[in-house]
Amino acid sequence: MSLSNNINSLNWQSIKQDLDEQGYAVIRAVIPRDVSDQLIASYSQADLYRSTIVMKRYNFGKGEYKYFAYPLPDSIVYLRNELYTPLSSVANEWNLKLGINLTYPEKHQDFIEACQQQNQYRPTPLILKYETGDFNTLHQDLYGELYFPFQAVLFLSQPQEDYTGGEFVLIEQKPRLQSQAIVLQPNRGDMVIFTTNFRAAKGTRGYYRSPMKHGVSKLHSGNRYTVGIIFHDAK
Repeated sequence: MSLSNNINSLNWQSIKQDLDEQGYAVIRAVIPRDVSDQLIASYSQADLYRSTIVMKRYNFGKGEYKYFAYPLPDSIVYLRNELYTPLSSVANEWNLKLGINLTYPEKHQDFIEACQQQNQYRPTPLILKYETGDFNTLHQDLYGELYFPFQAVLFLSQPQEDYTGGEFVLIEQKPRLQSQAIVLQPNRGDMVIFTTNFRAAKGTRGYYRSPMKHGVSKLHSGNRYTVGIIFHDAK
């Protein structure tokens, strides 16, 4: 099936339930093999990127990632637009529960225009390459005063075939409790949607912000490629 067919057939009721209950949702076999291969092949095309980050230089871990420049690849433009609209509905519901006075527009282009009003003009979708021994420390991708509370990772490589190790790690800090680690190892073609900053968790006194961070454990062998779909632009 094509990327558009896969996205159109997503069960958003189930995705919303997972986001509400755990702050992330794993969506299986949504990125076709040809799209994955095309994105991996694009890693060597320097003109597609606005900057390259060597993680060790900034104490972000070990490995490398590149931020795409505008105009973005067609597949990333499509995913940014099509995922944003249903996710904006979830985001607005969370804000209502948490008493946050911010409403996200229904269309992604309108949200990008709001980013520009905050002097956030730089595109944030990125492609990451990990080799043996590489890892990514726990972090959040905020980039500016205005950010979207969800993002997605596309898994382009197959664990146990292309690489070993390199698990996707989420950490949730619950009040008065030790941090909870969630360790995922999605297959090639899978996508994970997760909260950028915190989820709206329900406690005995109502809803509260439960902070979450994400990272990647050390690769034991091989090469691992992912693409991060971030919906807000950066300063």
